[in-house]
Amino acid sequence: MIDPPLPELIEAARAYDALFVPALFQQWAPVVAEAAGLGSGQRVLDVACGTGVLAREAASRVGAGGRVTGLDPNPGMIAVAAEHAPQIEWQPGSAESLPFPDDSFDAVVSQFGLMFFADRSQAIREMMRVIVPGGRLVVAVWDALENMPAYAAEVDLLERTAGRPAADALRAPFVLGSLAQLAVLFAEAGVRKGGIETCRGTATFPTIRTMVEADLRGWLPVMGINLADDHIEAILDEAERALSDYSTEETRMVFPISAHIATGEKV
Repeated sequence: MIDPPLPELIEAARAYDALFVPALFQQWAPVVAEAAGLGSGQRVLDVACGTGVLAREAASRVGAGGRVTGLDPNPGMIAVAAEHAPQIEWQPGSAESLPFPDDSFDAVVSQFGLMFFADRSQAIREMMRVIVPGGRLVVAVWDALENMPAYAAEVDLLERTAGRPAADALRAPFVLGSLAQLAVLFAEAGVRKGGIETCRGTATFPTIRTMVEADLRGWLPVMGINLADDHIEAILDEAERALSDYSTEETRMVFPISAHIATGEKV
């Protein structure tokens, strides 16, 4: 498969940055940074940095004497991240093969990327490899789908209206929601000192249509599911009814979300 040209990747990254970052991801950056104990002068790596919301939070904590590097395989994400914060070092790269020497960073952080890594155990081993002894790894993943009622309702909607493959595409971000599975993954990757905490948050989208259309036209194609325009419009009409419990009087869509924050320390 031929990769889309960079302008298309940048356009997609800007759309992601404008909608999903404020609706879902921004609130978790301080949580992850706090769990990592980031402070003045530290060297920090943000793996699967996206458009850089966590890396920017890290930079605000380490100050001018510190150094933050953001790494992502998507050049569009890297380009938009650099527009936001040119002072941060941004570079393309894979979590499974980090382009850094051993013991390069005081902390490595990553939020909502581990679920999509081709080899999760190898990625965790790589992140631990580049941390100095005594340094910390902090990784955020979404809680299980059954604990995210609005997304569970949207998955049910897609199952009814678009079939199992479309529903499975929306299930994908929640595949590491099991605490037991996550603990085993970190243990098998060699993380011996750490823990997992579940934290609560709130998602806020402008409207039901905004949220669902972003998934239908943005997320599903990334996962290889492309629906016809008339099919999308029919699903959006149904979504107004199926997800009405999460709509406020101002028509915004607001609902609870939760994430697991897994930590490790290099001994």
